[in-house]
Amino acid sequence: MTSLNQSQQQRQALRKQVRQARRALSDDQQRCASEALLSYFCESSEVKNASRIALYLSVDGEIDTQPLIDACWQQGKEVFLPVLHPFTPGHLLFLLYRKETPMKANTYGIAEPVLDVTAVCPVTEIDVICTPLVAFDAQGQRLGMGGGYYDRTLTTKGLKATPIGLAHDCQQVERLPVEAWDVPLPHILTPSRHWRW
Repeated sequence: MTSLNQSQQQRQALRKQVRQARRALSDDQQRCASEALLSYFCESSEVKNASRIALYLSVDGEIDTQPLIDACWQQGKEVFLPVLHPFTPGHLLFLLYRKETPMKANTYGIAEPVLDVTAVCPVTEIDVICTPLVAFDAQGQRLGMGGGYYDRTLTTKGLKATPIGLAHDCQQVERLPVEAWDVPLPHILTPSRHWRW
């Protein structure tokens, strides 16, 4: 029990440390990082071959995903955003997102599309799922906010989507404490490189 508590304490400390680091980035640093990330995103064969891409809206110093969303729209790709599942706590739905999509704040204060069953896409029909993360290591392990939403999504039966983590370079740590439920990522994009495992 002690080791689990110790691991959770380490994870919480890392979350705090890395979130502070990315929030400390200036507007110029954020803009440059987002532009550099966009080039890796657009050059990725996984993205080039995808027609349905799940993205998310950046908060809390996360690297800006709006340029990625705009690039997908320009290329005629369908963009989907996560919505907290109204009946199954801890799970996500993915809704089609367009410029005119009505939005609302969820329980975490994050903007998400207003629930519309006609806009829901089964996660098994999405080609690429871009995942937010707080920290990552050189083994492809991802540390999220602790809710497990994306870990559950990425273990969905029949999932064919390629998961791609998006992060600032300052979010890389030497090694993450890993739990049994953690799902490592095959790809992580940062402003300086495309990590592949």
